[in-house]
Amino acid sequence: MNAGVPALFISDLHLSEDRAAANERFFAFLEKEARGARALYILGDFFEYWIGDDDLAYPFNAVIAGLLQRLSRDGVALFFMHGNRDFLVGERFCEATGAKLLEDPSVVDVAGEKTLLMHGDTLCTDDLDYQNWRRTARSSEWQRAFLSKSLDERRKAVGGMREKSKQVVQAKPAEIMDVNTGTVRQAMERHGVRRLIHGHTHRPGRHRVELDGEPGERWVLPDWYGRGGYLRVSRAKAELVRF
Repeated sequence: MNAGVPALFISDLHLSEDRAAANERFFAFLEKEARGARALYILGDFFEYWIGDDDLAYPFNAVIAGLLQRLSRDGVALFFMHGNRDFLVGERFCEATGAKLLEDPSVVDVAGEKTLLMHGDTLCTDDLDYQNWRRTARSSEWQRAFLSKSLDERRKAVGGMREKSKQVVQAKPAEIMDVNTGTVRQAMERHGVRRLIHGHTHRPGRHRVELDGEPGERWVLPDWYGRGGYLRVSRAKAELVRF
């Protein structure tokens, strides 16, 4: 692939029927910026919630899947990584959109630079309550029990979990919900990279990371609750673009 053609990275769009502004920004992004890319990486929390691939027929979900399918058919390589809101996305979604499901974490070559991609929630190791919940929700037992419920039952359950999550987040100190710098350094050293790209924390920007005395960088993707934006990488140059 031509290293001069950019790869784009997005996360934390939290798309849902009741977030019209974010939806419209995403539609415009697909028609403009995304069509000029060689690859689009979606690093989690693309949806506000995802209750299972058997909900693909729901009108809103079908529209989003159709737009992604069109993009991938037009030649843009599409990659999807689970977030903490849409970890139930599976193979049926990927077949419907043309996306490839990425493990979290994954190391990929981006414009000639070995790059670590993560959603980012596993880096927030100071938030012990969340890490315990994550282990529960990612277990096959929990997912099997959840997916055995009807779609209506799952929607009601997710609504309750979202309300509880809001209350819990409001009660926590902000620093607990950010990444642990030691965990970041360990992850980058373990995978042998100088660049990390992730979302989840909703604190966009570029952060310098010292790795054995050498400089590294951590890029945090913006959420789309506010302005939104994306990271564009070409010829080993990364640029955070805000709408």
